[in-house]
Amino acid sequence: MQHGERPVLRRGLFKLTITDDFSSAHCLRNYNGPCEALHGHNFLVEAVFQGERLTQDTEMLMDFKDLKALLKQVLDRLDHKHLNDLPYFQRRNPTAENLARYIYWELGRLLEGMPAQVAEISVFEKATSKATYTELS
Repeated sequence: MQHGERPVLRRGLFKLTITDDFSSAHCLRNYNGPCEALHGHNFLVEAVFQGERLTQDTEMLMDFKDLKALLKQVLDRLDHKHLNDLPYFQRRNPTAENLARYIYWELGRLLEGMPAQVAEISVFEKATSKATYTELS
């Protein structure tokens, strides 16, 4: 096989990762501890996207700029909000796990028909604590 040639019978997958952040307040329902009281976080979000085909013109899965704009669109709905007041979190506890799932689903809707799909979303409450959501195929 020549350098740069594609191996036979292998299927490739490209993954792109971006990060952004937002600040919000929440209080955890049914939690016996200090986090049951209103408190805030500077959340960091890591979004991983995947796809099998690059565009013919630019040979990119998707432009990082476009993915960042989509993530920002979702995070702007959460930024500087009391999460418990948002409709989605009136029915669900605003945990890092549920935030990751919410962001995953919202990005998934925005990416419909595009070459990249959401692979996983991680939400960090602080540098040492993160929750990740992905869906099984």
